[in-house]
Amino acid sequence: MLRFRRLFRALLPCLFLLAARSVGAQNPAGPLAIGQTFTLPSKVLGETRRINVYLPPGYADSAALRLPVLYMPDGGLQEDFLHVAGLVQVLVGNGTMRPFLLVGIENTARRRDLTGPTANPDDRKIAPRVGGSAAFRQFIRTELMPDVRRRYRTTAETAVVGESLAGLFVVETLLLEPDLFDTYLAFDPSLWWNNAYLVHQAGALLRARPGPPKTLYLATSSEPQIVADARQLAQVLAGPAGHGLAWHYAPLPQETHATIYHPAALQAFRAVLGPRPAGPAK
Repeated sequence: MLRFRRLFRALLPCLFLLAARSVGAQNPAGPLAIGQTFTLPSKVLGETRRINVYLPPGYADSAALRLPVLYMPDGGLQEDFLHVAGLVQVLVGNGTMRPFLLVGIENTARRRDLTGPTANPDDRKIAPRVGGSAAFRQFIRTELMPDVRRRYRTTAETAVVGESLAGLFVVETLLLEPDLFDTYLAFDPSLWWNNAYLVHQAGALLRARPGPPKTLYLATSSEPQIVADARQLAQVLAGPAGHGLAWHYAPLPQETHATIYHPAALQAFRAVLGPRPAGPAK
């Protein structure tokens, strides 16, 4: 009897393992989906791009519901898509952000797509090719946006969010092609690019392109050069050139360049993508 008990104890872990494998075989794990993904062949860029989409709750429940779209560079699953999608889910769920479709654009050559031309030789050392932001905007305008409108029920309202070089792209787009989006959210933008050209030319560029009001939310971390450039841009926006632009500058000195995206997005989404005030009672 003692020998049997010892044998049973020795075999017990094997029995548990066999039981677990049996349960796993009967109920195998499957993939966890939080949205949709598709590829889009681009004639403009000469390559195929992967697009990831988060659809907020309620979209699938009504065939008539149309939603605004929040576009984001750095939108791959290994980039910023997952944590931003989670933030949209939470904020929409607790009522501090209006429902948006989140459209993430996965990178292939990030430093090529998110930078404009530069006369600074040090800038050109960061990648084999830089200065492709105009083509990337053309891809968004002529290929991605029409495809999103075909696939999903959208309104005319659009926004764009980005950090670091993607933040540079956001600010550059506001200054060079402001009608592409309605709302621009830039966190720790790399405004040092091309000897801070955008900062120095911001006033002239804003005055040269009057049009419908736009919204800019600018946030910075503790990065000294980025803070200095952003403050200089904020000074321009506070002058006559910024009239007609609803802008917000949020310094977050407790954050670093590596940590700013999520806390800045939390504040920005609430501030400029939040519920709109109700009209007067009739």
